[in-house]
Amino acid sequence: MKHFLPAFRILLFLTLVTGVAYPLLITGIATTFFRQEASGDLILKNQQPIGSVKLAQKFASPKYFWGRPSAIDYNPQSSGGSNLSQNSLDLKKLYDERMVTLKAANPSQLENPPQDLLFASGSGLDPHISPAAAQYQIQRVAKARALNSSQLEKLVNDMTKDRQFGIFGEPTVNVLSLNIALDAQGLLNKE
Repeated sequence: MKHFLPAFRILLFLTLVTGVAYPLLITGIATTFFRQEASGDLILKNQQPIGSVKLAQKFASPKYFWGRPSAIDYNPQSSGGSNLSQNSLDLKKLYDERMVTLKAANPSQLENPPQDLLFASGSGLDPHISPAAAQYQIQRVAKARALNSSQLEKLVNDMTKDRQFGIFGEPTVNVLSLNIALDAQGLLNKE
């Protein structure tokens, strides 16, 4: 009993500090100074959330740019990759299926699709593609929307984010933001 009471007090104190006070403090700071990021960088349309710039969404229509494949079918509840090794026959089969799908959807492209359109990201939720992956899809989207491809090339270039601080990472295009900009600019043919 001599050691139990002090140990219990320390446990109670540390639980209150690290389990209650610290999370409340950090949440308060985040919501005060980083409101958009703390709320998930949600994109609203008519006051309803339609997505987050931080999470990938599935686009299958030829009128939209497609993101990276997802091993978890874009479900943020269970973020993760497929854990398939480079020698996996299952990964080879997925690769071949994606190659066939992309080649069929983009018949005007003579080159193979960029790798980020063929392989899922580690989290399965990466919302970005490379500028090359966006360029690869321009002809398909232009045809589906009855547009001139130069309009889409300009939009892709405008939506391309450069390396962070000019040195970290690679240039990227956020697929959801690109597709929202595509619709917002009225770049949709009238059916």
